[in-house]
Amino acid sequence: MSSAEPFRIGLLGRGTVGGAFADLLAERADHVANITGLRPEISGTLRRSEGTFDDILNNSDLVVELMGGLEPAREYVIRAMAAGKHVVTANKQLLAEHGEELWTIARENNVQLRFEAAVGGVVPVIRVLQESLAGAHVERLHGIVNGTTNFILSRMAETGADYAEALAEAQRLGYAEADPTDDVTGKDAAAKMAILARLAFDTPVALSDVPYEGIEHLTADDLQYARDLGLGLKLIGTAERVNGGLSVRVHPAFLYGAHPLASINGPFNAVTIESPAITEITLSGPGAGGPQTASAVLGDVISAMIPPASTPEPADHLNIIKDVTSSFYLHVDVADQPGVLAQMAQILGLQGISVKSFVQKGIGTDARMAMVLHPVLESKLFAAVEMIAGLEFVRARPRAIRVLDEEF
Repeated sequence: MSSAEPFRIGLLGRGTVGGAFADLLAERADHVANITGLRPEISGTLRRSEGTFDDILNNSDLVVELMGGLEPAREYVIRAMAAGKHVVTANKQLLAEHGEELWTIARENNVQLRFEAAVGGVVPVIRVLQESLAGAHVERLHGIVNGTTNFILSRMAETGADYAEALAEAQRLGYAEADPTDDVTGKDAAAKMAILARLAFDTPVALSDVPYEGIEHLTADDLQYARDLGLGLKLIGTAERVNGGLSVRVHPAFLYGAHPLASINGPFNAVTIESPAITEITLSGPGAGGPQTASAVLGDVISAMIPPASTPEPADHLNIIKDVTSSFYLHVDVADQPGVLAQMAQILGLQGISVKSFVQKGIGTDARMAMVLHPVLESKLFAAVEMIAGLEFVRARPRAIRVLDEEF
């Protein structure tokens, strides 16, 4: 469709995702022209050895930001929108830290700020929340939103590998960065959950509002005991209404097999959305990779070429709640002697905690206890863990991991 008018795209960053986007754009330009009547083309690229931002700004209709990091990405995005340019970004840290500021600037300048690729890779959860479910009253989201950690936990469960071995394999296969800190500590997932919570609950949510816990402390024993108790282990992000407020958090959690996220393995992402109007839907797909993320970026570019309204300002301001009720798996290494179980049961009972299922294995003069506890306020569970950790017969600090016991 050679007669289509050019649509100029300024590209900020040309790493793995930026390069994949440029290749995909060239491959699909004819298709996009057929859809929109405009032929997209890269009008300039900014990287260390090429281009200036001023030149890109002056010669583009839309800017794609794939640099990552907070600065100068924030400055460039703001300047582009202030100049009347639509912006597409995959930068979850930028949106989690400065989303409200950026969405306000987009509205003030009547431009699009689109970010499907910032959460879930190719999984279209942003578009579903903003458009398909815009009229739904969402009660809860659960998400596996980090492909690196999901791959590591899947390999630990499948092969019995320890954390370090599974991480090394993820790095060899390109599923983990050389420095995987943001992924394995849960920070990456927390940034994504802040974005999802902002859209689903129409209230401001910052990264600082999201407590997160990673997977570095998990062991092969945890996954073995989980199998004995009929559980699987995932790094789960949750956002849900609690007592008129909002709780957003990220942590490892055990799931029973009937949960929709239990079967999501390897470097895949998935999000469940619960609402009275729809009961529950699950979206899943590849969560990482240059071509996959580039596909989501291109989808946003096409949407911005035929723009609907931008992200509206928040309609609500919910209180952020961090002490919530959850079931737990509790693992305790103890000396194998009389009275151990009775003392632990007494401590749990003082906090109003009851046991759902229990496994004990002897190891010479020691024993390992693993149990699933009925739902309890997290502060009460952590108080009990502190008391149990102080008992003289306890060999190592107890490990407490949340359990999602919903079934659909």
